[in-house]
Amino acid sequence: MHWLFGDQLGPHFTRPSDDGGPARDTPLLMIEARSVFRRRRFHRAKAHLVLSAMRHRAAELGDRVTYVRADTYREGLARAAGDSPVTVHHPTSYAALRLVCSLPRVTVGPARGFLVPLGDFAAWADGRGGERLRQEDFYRWVRRGHELLMDGDEPAGGRWNLDHDNRRPPPRDSAVLDVPRPYRPQEDEIDEEVRRDLDRWEKDGDVSFTGRDGPRLFPATRTEARAALKRFVEHRLSTFGPYEDAVLAADPVLSHSLLSAPLNLGLLDPAECVERAESAWRDGLAPLNSVEGFVRQIAGWREYVWQLYWYFGEQYRDRNALGHTAALPDWWNDLDAGAVRARCLSTVLAQVRDTGWTHHIPRLMVLGGHALQRGWDPAAVTDWFHRNFVDGYDWVMVPNVVGMSQYADGGRMTTKPYTTGGAYLNRMSDLCGPCPYRPGDRTGERACPYTVGYWSFVDRHRARLARNHRTVQSVRQLDRLGDLAEVRRRQRALGDSPP
Repeated sequence: MHWLFGDQLGPHFTRPSDDGGPARDTPLLMIEARSVFRRRRFHRAKAHLVLSAMRHRAAELGDRVTYVRADTYREGLARAAGDSPVTVHHPTSYAALRLVCSLPRVTVGPARGFLVPLGDFAAWADGRGGERLRQEDFYRWVRRGHELLMDGDEPAGGRWNLDHDNRRPPPRDSAVLDVPRPYRPQEDEIDEEVRRDLDRWEKDGDVSFTGRDGPRLFPATRTEARAALKRFVEHRLSTFGPYEDAVLAADPVLSHSLLSAPLNLGLLDPAECVERAESAWRDGLAPLNSVEGFVRQIAGWREYVWQLYWYFGEQYRDRNALGHTAALPDWWNDLDAGAVRARCLSTVLAQVRDTGWTHHIPRLMVLGGHALQRGWDPAAVTDWFHRNFVDGYDWVMVPNVVGMSQYADGGRMTTKPYTTGGAYLNRMSDLCGPCPYRPGDRTGERACPYTVGYWSFVDRHRARLARNHRTVQSVRQLDRLGDLAEVRRRQRALGDSPP
């Protein structure tokens, strides 16, 4: 039998190839393990999406698959396979890899669903000394190796990086971006069955969830995922680039693709996504800056995060260079947006509560920035992101949160901590206008929690930040503040309470 995990659902996981994979007539196995949902308090929409996707895939595979609902993976495997040999593609987490490697008669094959084999990345990284592994260098290497957006040996358009063209603030004359709506799937009887099961599990006290489970917003089948990709490329890709960093309270999606969830379920292959986007540019259907921004997200960042997860090793998740140890408060764990007065945080927390998704700027600057400024334990923050985002998996969140968001690796992944005061949020969003706080105020009753938090963060870590050429200017500015004592007092007064 060949075992398919719940994030290995596309045809590229069942297709034979030179590096292995099941033969066309190999029986397939899928295991739905209830213990996964007991171990962690996942977002209900995430649990719904994963189970819906697994059950839809099993229905498509028909008699070829044995679908087992069990308490644990070990129990399900023993029941379905007995003493028979089993193959499986390289799982996407250290925990799952330990499990399959500990099982007798299970053979682990290469990973699928990514552009670069793990061994090729390791050779590239080792060749650079294993330390300075910047995403921009990796991205260019992938572009060259896969001939993505290339004109011969040069990048299309003459520049590798078009970020300068993709940082426009949102339009000030509209609450929403004037673009066609994203693809939205239609629920069916499988979704209804999943929802009934989740209701029963919660009622029995077997599991507990965060968030809300409204109509399913993300693809759960290969057909839906391809339709979502098609709609994005044909109707939304052209406007994606300029506003990819912008934030609108009433339009959390803007022109983002919403393809991270089906990609991370294995319903789409990254190669088909970037190749389709490049074809749109070459056919004159989308501008280069939008296409390059989208290709960078997948062939650059997504691929980079996957590779670093394995290259840095399992202990990377425990890094805590800044010594942050504060516990996450209940209002944060419960996604209690109503308890928060700061409009940016309340809006974004409500988006997570209601959908299990926000785009990368709210994740990094609003959610991650607040956690970093409060000094919360980075391992707990990582777990929170993993549980509450529909596209969140261990391999996704460990580098993204430990390295990028919380700077807990001390700069091994990024060159500076990514946190900001209210001025940036005011420039890149429409969130600050109706807020009871003022983005430019450090002191007084209307002092912005992010502005106070930013300067408090710089103050706490001034010795480290003074040694970094990208942050030394902030330390110099800090030393010129005449109200630093009041900033410190306001930060202490905030405590664990919602801002």
